[in-house]
Amino acid sequence: MATGDPQDLVAKIRRSVLDGRFAAGQRLVESELCELYDVSRATVRQALRELVADGLVEVQRNKGARVRTISTAEAVEITEVRRALEGLLAAKAAERVTPEQAERLLEIKAAMREKVAAHDPLAYSNLNASLHALVQEIAGQTTARTILSRLQGQIVRHQFRLSLQPGRSLVSLGQHERIVDAIVARDPEAAEAAMRAHLDDVISQISAFAKPHAEPAVPAPW
Repeated sequence: MATGDPQDLVAKIRRSVLDGRFAAGQRLVESELCELYDVSRATVRQALRELVADGLVEVQRNKGARVRTISTAEAVEITEVRRALEGLLAAKAAERVTPEQAERLLEIKAAMREKVAAHDPLAYSNLNASLHALVQEIAGQTTARTILSRLQGQIVRHQFRLSLQPGRSLVSLGQHERIVDAIVARDPEAAEAAMRAHLDDVISQISAFAKPHAEPAVPAPW
């Protein structure tokens, strides 16, 4: 068995949480992780320590490590922080976008519209994530991107919870189109306002989950 790189393992486990392969509350058994990723127990333990520090994993006495479950109230707080950071990144992206990057943004926007028309929320959600990632890349603000990568993993259960809500993808599409259009137009104020408005809506949707009548069965796009 290979020793393995703890940082590489951290990235792989985080991706498994984001992809839904590791669910909220799921136990992370050291021996199983060693076998799954072909790494040593020491590597697994170091990776889990880092994931605990990131807030993605928790260790319970006599129960071991598990994916941390985030409450609705905490998910709202995290999204409020995301709103500030992603608003900043959208503004930075509008200041720095190149013609080639603008073209990539427009291509994703067109593809998102196609997936909404095809009633394919999962493909739309993947494009949605790609769009946010591209905006962050264009902005080039390393500190904000690092913080966001940690926050995103913590609220994945809430992040995807809206996807099959009637009309949700269409509403989300309009919000993302306004973000893209403002960045392509190199209008930082409009880009920041559009991103903040989008995440305000996400916050209101997450908050609705706390109500007794709203317990959606599936994940939703940002």
